[in-house]
Amino acid sequence: MRRFGLIGRTLAHSFSKEYFTCKFEREHLSDCVYELYELPRVEDVLSLLKEHPDLEGLNVTIPYKQQVIPLLDEVSFEAQNIGAVNCIRRMKDGRLVGYNTDIEGLRSSLGHLLQGAQPDEALVLGTGGASQAVQYALAEQGIGYQLVSRDEMRGNYTYDNLPVEVVGASRLVINATPVGTWPDVEDAPRIPYAYLTPDHYLLDLVYNPDVTTFLDYGMQRGAHVLNGRMMLEVQAEAAWRIWNE
Repeated sequence: MRRFGLIGRTLAHSFSKEYFTCKFEREHLSDCVYELYELPRVEDVLSLLKEHPDLEGLNVTIPYKQQVIPLLDEVSFEAQNIGAVNCIRRMKDGRLVGYNTDIEGLRSSLGHLLQGAQPDEALVLGTGGASQAVQYALAEQGIGYQLVSRDEMRGNYTYDNLPVEVVGASRLVINATPVGTWPDVEDAPRIPYAYLTPDHYLLDLVYNPDVTTFLDYGMQRGAHVLNGRMMLEVQAEAAWRIWNE
């Protein structure tokens, strides 16, 4: 049996198992299985790999995308530059190699959302592992950005001191936090939504629910919106290619 899975601290919200299980059934891959592995500590991944010698590949989600890097034997050039890993391949010799496939999902999502538009400035909500990939994708496209964080040492602004003028001028707003994920579907990042306009583009990396409160607020202001489902699917397929190289 070929085994794959997702590691994180809380995985009840995840569609990854459903996605890969459907993929395996659709493509008649009866020798493949995908499981969710909730780990209290990132270091527990090493015990997990010992327990399952048939575990060939892992996806990585909150809060371990940055924490897992010191445990790996090798990290791809792009993942090194991003500073986060969301995909691990166990090589036949036992080495653990980290990759970042979020970036592929972000490229596709931004292209689909913007449809050729080129905002001068973006506002990125969050400074964790997903945000690292967002920042990399924006830099690739020449879009300047500012960061909003709960920690005043990690962002340009905190949610308490974010100027309304910055929200108005940042035509692209990306939620790179888990805020609004099921079951806490009524939550949304604390930004002044009244300053959004029909010229704004909102990307939420959350994919469960389909329409988050963050996106709903944007839709009420006439903004263009996209959830994280495309990113999930594109990064998952990119991970599958890596595991089968």
